[in-house]
Amino acid sequence: MPEAVIRAMRPLKNKVKLSAADKIYYSIVYTIVLLLTLLVLYPLIVVVSSSFSSGQAVTNGRVIFLPVEFSIESYKRVYEYTVIWTGYRNTIFYTVAGTLWNVCMTTCAAFALSRPKLPGRGWLTFLFAFTALFNGGLIPNFLLMRDLNFLNTIWVMIIPGAISVYNMIITRTFFQNSIPAELSEAAVVDGCSDSRFFFAILLPLSKAVLAVITLFYSVGHWNAYFAAMIYLTNRGLWPLFLREILIMNQFSAEMLTTLSDEEILKLQGMSDLLKYAFIVIATVPILCIYPFIQKYFAKGVMIGSLKG
Repeated sequence: MPEAVIRAMRPLKNKVKLSAADKIYYSIVYTIVLLLTLLVLYPLIVVVSSSFSSGQAVTNGRVIFLPVEFSIESYKRVYEYTVIWTGYRNTIFYTVAGTLWNVCMTTCAAFALSRPKLPGRGWLTFLFAFTALFNGGLIPNFLLMRDLNFLNTIWVMIIPGAISVYNMIITRTFFQNSIPAELSEAAVVDGCSDSRFFFAILLPLSKAVLAVITLFYSVGHWNAYFAAMIYLTNRGLWPLFLREILIMNQFSAEMLTTLSDEEILKLQGMSDLLKYAFIVIATVPILCIYPFIQKYFAKGVMIGSLKG
């Protein structure tokens, strides 16, 4: 085979040569992005490092970046708090069940409102948007939960707020712009019902937006605490209250007056360690979700928000 033909068959490697001005520009941009990333990550790094440091090092402010006097004493103490694991169990249940409920209701509403032949579609969309701007207030909501017999039940943390209008609009817009109308028409010609089209065709093609709204809903449920403070008095049903956990290990003034300075410093150090350990334990699970849906996140948000 001639050498010229062999060279022509080789894959071309088109490398764009950057000018000096472009190199300077990209260097500045990358530097700024790196500094902003470190600025965002630094508090999280300090919290994790402090949770693995000694109480004295944390109290004296010697933890700057890496753990000082490595210790897992704080996590051993956290393991002894049964209320933590009860709240953890409840939070996981509320997050999983609530997210499934939210995604189910949101996709059903978005699918219905994305159908061009739905009677009163514009009026229904207006009603959804109206609820996003106005609500009845705290007292009417409490009276409603009471009349529905939802107080002190798990359902008060799951059923109310089944649909976020923002997420529903993103999902509806995604269905309208990303699923060709010809696909629906072909399915109808083949005798496919709306329910079968929804489950067998629409949902498998909507992984991007489903990942996005799942993330939004799961983070909301994981961080939810206000509804539990208002509607739940049974501590066995409470989710993981980070606010209460951070405050409950404070010591009374009477207790401190009976201790020596060394014992006070030791207790204060352990108090700080417990706070950092609680923060890590409460935030790590929800952070682990991001890597699995990162590839869908930008696509789902941009398609659902810009083309509507």
